Amino acid sequence: MLRLDFHVPNAMHASDYDYPLPRELIAQHPPAERGDSRMMVLDRATRAFQHRHIRDLPEFLAPGDLLVLNDTRVIPARLRGTWHDTGGGVEILLLERADDDLTWHILFASTRKARAGQRMDFAPGFYAELLPRDPDAPLRARFNNQLDFWETLSRHGEMPLPPYIKRAAPDPSDAARYQTVYAREPGAVAAPTAGLHFTDTLFTRLESRGVRRAFVTLHVGAGTFKPVTAERVEDHAMHPERYEISPAAVASVEACHKAGRRVIAVGSTSVRALESASNADGGLAAGSGESSIFIYPPHAFKNVDAILTNFHLPRSTLLMMMSAFAGREFMLEAYAEAVREKYRFFSYGDCMLIL
Repeated sequence: MLRLDFHVPNAMHASDYDYPLPRELIAQHPPAERGDSRMMVLDRATRAFQHRHIRDLPEFLAPGDLLVLNDTRVIPARLRGTWHDTGGGVEILLLERADDDLTWHILFASTRKARAGQRMDFAPGFYAELLPRDPDAPLRARFNNQLDFWETLSRHGEMPLPPYIKRAAPDPSDAARYQTVYAREPGAVAAPTAGLHFTDTLFTRLESRGVRRAFVTLHVGAGTFKPVTAERVEDHAMHPERYEISPAAVASVEACHKAGRRVIAVGSTSVRALESASNADGGLAAGSGESSIFIYPPHAFKNVDAILTNFHLPRSTLLMMMSAFAGREFMLEAYAEAVREKYRFFSYGDCMLIL
């Protein structure tokens, strides 16, 4: 079984993970049809590239290989409303639950300074009040309980698209397209974007080839878009994200490796969940917790043999993770090739399969 880890001298600076990207290659919309994405295939052993499409994925997998997918569900976490007392505009982004379903850590945008007790109205009967602030934590707000929170949020919230997607107005199609077809567990404020390429038709073809599936859950937070601002990579602090791995998923991974087949992590979030739950000896533990793991070269991957991933931002922790898996120089060569071939980048963009 092929597992390669690279250590690149002097590659521990954030600037070593920068690359030039023309703005027009940042995808502002998903492809016309789900499953139409291009796929660059990287072979770590030969350092070769192939230019294919996501529909070709079954050609590169074998019977008994296991896809591990993140089944988190993106919530419509962006709310636009008004201050109850002044009528001025306010916008908030739900980050994560602070306590129960009604109390949330938030980001907010307004010309007004946030103070505990201020009320924000989002729809008739649907409002939230700012809570006293913990200086070591994001701002908190508590929603009223007169209405069913999740049903009301689904009607009045918007999908929290990444900051590099700039639209004149919201697109209603994002409610479906910024969500995987297998999304199940609500809690993410960003999509596990490598999963956006999969369709039911592609899953049927993979099953016919004997490729198996397992699901983990990692609720993606807004920190996934945070660039590494510290020049020394190891000085960067990761935002914790909640994850859960079931006994069934552990059994599937163990059976796959016992049979000498490959575990293919779909997306960086699946990688984070698997590596967070891996023991020093390579075992995988079922359970839940918060992942703050920061994966950068050199890192010995314990339960991941191949990765399907999108193209990531310069100087990002996600690009560093992929560099730990494939080697920084090879990864930057691949990104330069993707720019030359005009692949579409980031959340709504194309993907790469790293073998």
